[in-house]
Amino acid sequence: MLNDGLVVLLDVDNTLFDNDRFKDDLAARLLRDLGNDGSALYWQCYEDVRMQLGYVDYLATLQRLRGPLEETPALLHMASFVLDYPFADHLYPDALDAIAHLSSFATTAILSDGDIVFQPRKIQHAGLWDAVQGRVAITVHKERALDAVRARFPANHYAMVDDKPQLLAAMKRSMGDALTTVFVKQGHYAAQAAGAALEPPPDIVVEAIADLRKLGVEELLATNRAPSRTQ
Repeated sequence: MLNDGLVVLLDVDNTLFDNDRFKDDLAARLLRDLGNDGSALYWQCYEDVRMQLGYVDYLATLQRLRGPLEETPALLHMASFVLDYPFADHLYPDALDAIAHLSSFATTAILSDGDIVFQPRKIQHAGLWDAVQGRVAITVHKERALDAVRARFPANHYAMVDDKPQLLAAMKRSMGDALTTVFVKQGHYAAQAAGAALEPPPDIVVEAIADLRKLGVEELLATNRAPSRTQ
């Protein structure tokens, strides 16, 4: 039975989609086509863009290579590699089934950081846009956009599913008992957070996105309890 008072917000990168795999494939392609120097320049520009904008922008990074590498024919193919990547092939196992399960009793929506060209395309071509019926919000910093998120997806209670426990803690401090945080232990951010002291800790911890299929409305509405783990 659908609970209209509950909205489940789902992160994308390393939560539903294996973005570490994408970055590994991109790194291999850059090395193959642009060589060691060109590849190193790309990742230097990548970090510069991330620091400047506050989020990752793969296409803006490519634009910065136009000057130093304009005479490199392979550069013209890199945008096609990024935009035409087989995103649907690299969703985590049962990610769409997990969304379908959550959608059976709650309103599901995507809440992702990122740019407004590549990130929407990824979400669309991975099948995630349709899975949440177009309920997609892309921000610069999720924890700073909570008023806009609540205005767009009004509800009595929210759950946030993400691979970054520090982000979940920041959102919990802002929203309090109106939010249940669900930490998915996937990807390099989750690995880096191992053993870190988090205040407050996640309400629910799962090993993989597929484990969301074991959660029901009762767990996602619960607050003020010790952190739990779904195996």
